[in-house]
Amino acid sequence: MKKLVILALSTVVINCSFAAKAQVPINSLQQRERTVTISGTVQSVVGNQFTLNDDTGEVIVDAGPRWYHTINVSPGEKLTVTGEYDDDNFDAFQITRANGETIIIRNSPGRPPWAGGRKN
Repeated sequence: MKKLVILALSTVVINCSFAAKAQVPINSLQQRERTVTISGTVQSVVGNQFTLNDDTGEVIVDAGPRWYHTINVSPGEKLTVTGEYDDDNFDAFQITRANGETIIIRNSPGRPPWAGGRKN
């Protein structure tokens, strides 16, 4: 019984933790299919999308629509982003600033909470 409880608890911790994901270089994103973590420097910002560069390449990071929530990142800022590569951009689930502040965009892959528009 104790082994079963410990296994269940460790599964919950693994599934809820973005920090456990290994960091990958931006230029290897097309080879990945699962949730990954990337780090780099913000090059430009338009709304809730920004270009992140890690010296191996760059990618557009999408943090969802501004009507759902607003994130404020600035060019030159160093960020760590957990999410998934999809359709030539990186869909952010979580953004961590260099000072440790974390911005939660969404809790998991799949259909985002803003899918379907403002009324859903």
